Amino acid sequence: MKRVIIFVVLLALACMAWRCTPSPRGVSITSEPFGTLSNGAMVQLYTLTNANGMQAKITNYGGIITHLFVPDQDGVLGDVVLGYDNLDGYLASSPYFGAIIGRYGNRIANAQFELDGVTYSLAQNNGNHHLHGGLKGFDKVVWEARPSTQDDAAVLELTYTSPDMEEGYPGELAVTVTYSVTNKNELKIDYIATTNKPTICNLTNHTYFNLKDGGASPHLEHLLFIDADYYLPVDETLIPLGESAPVDGTPLDFRQSTAIGARINAEDEQVRNGLGYDHTFVLNGQAGELSLACTVTEESTGRVVQVYTKEPGVQFYSGNFLNGSITGKNGNVYHQRHGFCLETQHFPDSPNQPNFPSVLLYPGETYETTTIYQFSTL
Repeated sequence: MKRVIIFVVLLALACMAWRCTPSPRGVSITSEPFGTLSNGAMVQLYTLTNANGMQAKITNYGGIITHLFVPDQDGVLGDVVLGYDNLDGYLASSPYFGAIIGRYGNRIANAQFELDGVTYSLAQNNGNHHLHGGLKGFDKVVWEARPSTQDDAAVLELTYTSPDMEEGYPGELAVTVTYSVTNKNELKIDYIATTNKPTICNLTNHTYFNLKDGGASPHLEHLLFIDADYYLPVDETLIPLGESAPVDGTPLDFRQSTAIGARINAEDEQVRNGLGYDHTFVLNGQAGELSLACTVTEESTGRVVQVYTKEPGVQFYSGNFLNGSITGKNGNVYHQRHGFCLETQHFPDSPNQPNFPSVLLYPGETYETTTIYQFSTL
């Protein structure tokens, strides 16, 4: 009996030390220090684990998914996302690895938009255009974190309030992004936002995937399915031209599962403009309803990820601007096309494109959307 009491006490102390939140359903969440910003702000790293051993590591700096361990066909866990081993890497230079993107995911042409007769100017951080929320978007702020376990999921709720006119955007925007790792081997992301003034909002996540080896090698043999009959053609600066076009007969047709590299170097104007794939696909599913958007299969490991979303589009980016200048986790050098992104979102430049689904958000309304990355094996 004495040994049992000692064991229980030690277990309780261990959970307190690691801020462990256990669950009778086999899920848990722990936290540990991840570094300190120059202003003295402490950053934490949270580890969300489900009953199957699937594990996501997420930091409250930028809401960045730093690691994502999922099983292969032999049950061996492997990290399938690109990133850095420590906070310093993300602070020094990061192409948005794993981060929450906001207030506006993707590009806004000429870094300006008009709303209710007022023209708002934003940072020009992508040539003449505005990209991913500006110089200090949601990927570069510290979010308030609340870890918990609920039913069959480890949950990390992140909140941030963006002040009125931060990065040039009107209105105070209150944002909640909730990550859940479920016993269905899902990484679920729920987004909620409200505003006190008319504004625009388009949130997404910018994780780079490589289901084979987390970015140690190219992803070109991954098989990709996208449920989209149309895509958005872009100009040479990657701004949409304003109308959708059929994927039929083009290198952007992924309605049948196709190797990413099969047509990535095709003699095609759109592929040249994107330096590969960097295009929004107009999903066939009903916007606002959760439906399957994409499936990616990596045959050598047997890993499969299915992407479900409520969004009208997905930006498929094939890692064209990775150039070997980044050494990431485990000493991996990230060369061109070593990681790909499937960023569920509204369309680029929507505030300036009247034919696109609206990204306007008004007081009294709630921006709400969900994306799920569900992992399985062949």
